[in-house]
Amino acid sequence: MIVGVGIDVVDIARFERALERTPGLRTRLFTEGEREMAGRSLAARFAAKEALAKALGAPRGLLWTDAEIRRAANGRPSLHVTGTVAAAAADRGVASWHVSLSHDGGIATAVVIAESEPGQPREGT
Repeated sequence: MIVGVGIDVVDIARFERALERTPGLRTRLFTEGEREMAGRSLAARFAAKEALAKALGAPRGLLWTDAEIRRAANGRPSLHVTGTVAAAAADRGVASWHVSLSHDGGIATAVVIAESEPGQPREGT
């Protein structure tokens, strides 16, 4: 059962300028495994983290570095959560994630779907 869906878009050039202007932004937004990626890849990952927060209902207190978007050998992205994000997901019954990233025409886009186990009640039901 779908618990939540989130989507976000990021202007790549604007995001890259923000990273240049604010050097600590990479550390605040990205895990060690993400930080050295190209600007367009970071923009897509930031969009995914924003979409993740939306899929969870935008709870307060999430740390950006408690979510990491990894890429499998075949190029497929996956979402790995720890700490504050894992706790918020557990509170909502999230058992799995689906993530899609894209960047074209100067825009990075991400969609995140949070899913519970079949038959598991959603929060508030």
